[in-house]
Amino acid sequence: MKEQSYRKPERIVNRNRFKEIYNQGVWRSSQYFTTVTCINTQDVKRLGITITKKTGNAVKRNKIKRLIREFFRLNKGLFPDKHDIVIIAKKDMPHLTYQQVSDELTELFTRKNHI
Repeated sequence: MKEQSYRKPERIVNRNRFKEIYNQGVWRSSQYFTTVTCINTQDVKRLGITITKKTGNAVKRNKIKRLIREFFRLNKGLFPDKHDIVIIAKKDMPHLTYQQVSDELTELFTRKNHI
């Protein structure tokens, strides 16, 4: 059951680490999301989420974050080992269901040139 959890060591919370990932990472984009993937020095996959106020009100932003975290929790096999991944939600995003988020992120992480 531990594999399907989202523990503290799997989170990126440090602002400086976000900046490093943005500068050194590989950027990929889809209709509603942009991902930045960068190698880390730890033996764990880590997830960071960036959602600006331009995306919508707090209720909408929090829902998107919950959906992204749930996707990460259930699909850790799609994410590269020993990498930090930042998922950025694009502005003016419509209300999405979990299935729509899952389909979009699955396509983004199974694309050929992703790390």
